[in-house]
Amino acid sequence: MEVDDIVITADIPLAARCLEKTAHALGPTGKPFTKENIGAALAARDLLSALRDFGEVVGGPPPFDKRDRSRFLHQLDEMINTIQRKGA
Repeated sequence: MEVDDIVITADIPLAARCLEKTAHALGPTGKPFTKENIGAALAARDLLSALRDFGEVVGGPPPFDKRDRSRFLHQLDEMINTIQRKGA
């Protein structure tokens, strides 16, 4: 992984490692992971994992829909344009 690579992942710890390497991380529903929000995302992941272990939370994320696809494509385009502007 190199500077300004874009990684598409739902794996929050992987997204955190990408950010440490100065790569960009984008969730499959279009949520960009940033240095500002990765801590909260990791904490929420740990909390939900603990709740699942206790049987308090069952099921998974909602199904992927058209808004998710649209948000993903928009954020991916924004990331690509930002990287291109930096290199120009």
